[in-house]
Amino acid sequence: MKKLRMFSLCIMLYGMFSVVLLSQETAVIKIDPDRKIGAIDPNIYGSFLEMPRRGLYEPESKFADENGFRKDFIALIRELNVPVIRWPGGNFVSGYNWEDGIGPKDKRPARLDIAWNRIETNQMGTDEYVKFCKLIGAENFVCINAGTGTLDDARHWVEYCNYPKGTYYSDLRIKYGNEQPFKVKYWALGNEIDGPWQLGHKSKEDYVKFASEAAKLMQLVDKDIKIVASGSSNYPLVTSDYDPKDGWIDWNDYVLDRMVGSIDYISIHRYATQALRGLQDQQSFANQMSLGCEIDKLIKITKGLIEKAMEKSGSKRPVYISFDEYSARGNNLTGSLMLAQHLNSFIRNADVVKMANLTFLTGLAGISPEGVYKNTLFYPFYLYSKNCLGISLDVLTLCEKYNTALFKDIPYLDVSASLNESKKAVILNVINKHETKAIPADILLQSGDYTGIAKAHEINGESLNSSNSATKEEVKIVTKELKFKGNSIRYTFPAHSLTQLEIVLK
Repeated sequence: MKKLRMFSLCIMLYGMFSVVLLSQETAVIKIDPDRKIGAIDPNIYGSFLEMPRRGLYEPESKFADENGFRKDFIALIRELNVPVIRWPGGNFVSGYNWEDGIGPKDKRPARLDIAWNRIETNQMGTDEYVKFCKLIGAENFVCINAGTGTLDDARHWVEYCNYPKGTYYSDLRIKYGNEQPFKVKYWALGNEIDGPWQLGHKSKEDYVKFASEAAKLMQLVDKDIKIVASGSSNYPLVTSDYDPKDGWIDWNDYVLDRMVGSIDYISIHRYATQALRGLQDQQSFANQMSLGCEIDKLIKITKGLIEKAMEKSGSKRPVYISFDEYSARGNNLTGSLMLAQHLNSFIRNADVVKMANLTFLTGLAGISPEGVYKNTLFYPFYLYSKNCLGISLDVLTLCEKYNTALFKDIPYLDVSASLNESKKAVILNVINKHETKAIPADILLQSGDYTGIAKAHEINGESLNSSNSATKEEVKIVTKELKFKGNSIRYTFPAHSLTQLEIVLK
């Protein structure tokens, strides 16, 4: 009996010791350049404008150019190579008459914007938006009014923008000083139209009836445009008893089932503030670092609905996801890591996510009367948009995990990778979601020839609330050179940090 008790004690102590060892175990990240997910569309580094925002269009500013745009803001944004800008909404567009925003500025009417309870002067309209996109080198992505707007409004807007000449609206564009068509490539069929908060809110049946006809008429005007259907944005709150009947999945299923063959994308909108709303500790770092799970879930479900609809219809016209509204919280380190989670998810799902638009473009800069500066969100966006191009790679990550009220088994290391063939490098992005603990990791490069040289670009700060201003920069990119032998790298990822490893190929 005594021997049995001693044996049991030994087993218990061994178990406890094993748990301790496991908790201190080095993480493992395995990358294989031959395991490709899909091409990374540069459009995932797009952004979003909902009418003029402070910092962009300020004719009264000392930094304003002849068009009223701030030159300092434009110079800063050019560093990011933003490929596409979604405009003009957002909730605003569902009450917007696009014809109010063309022609001589002194003749444009001021309107009550009841979506945001303000006066819209219409001083920045279609022509100004197109000029701005040209200044920063971005494609146009116009969202039509599917709330209070009509089918004629939609087709006439396409005609104004894209038809060469000889019609009423194309000649009107020429009259206002634009001889060449704008060639607006991307068109969204409304904004969040399933939401009760939206002007002209529609049922799924009414939306599909309108959107199907709008898509048909718009493509008859210009067959080369790409069409984005409005996916659901009416997600259940954390605290609600969710009834899947007529929920967001049902809306997307219905829209896809009936519109596959006439659209190129379906949208997803999801904001950090919405995803965590209702949680008692929604501001906790652990909860905020769980958002990648939410993003992956929405994408996975929507991808399945796309595959179902395409298989059912037999259509050969592919449909992708446009994640065309999302955001992080605030100008601090936590916000930067929240943004990086979204970008990691888009890269991991590069086979289906082909566009994404950060809300708002002006949120990437700090705005002051004395000039703009790079806020904390600027830096992760810069790293990804500059380096994470090419092919998305499958990554195996073995590390410690944690739980929240919403999600279980969340890896502390949030990882994505890409093969950037133009740079001849494997790009590895790692977010350490642990608030206090640095995590060592063995990075195993399972194929390919490497030079033994890498760069580590790290974004971190003294605290989660570290922020930037016109006079201080507490969050920025710190770069250091690494050398390694063979096909493995030992690296320790600091607590609450984003690290991008640029691993050079031969």
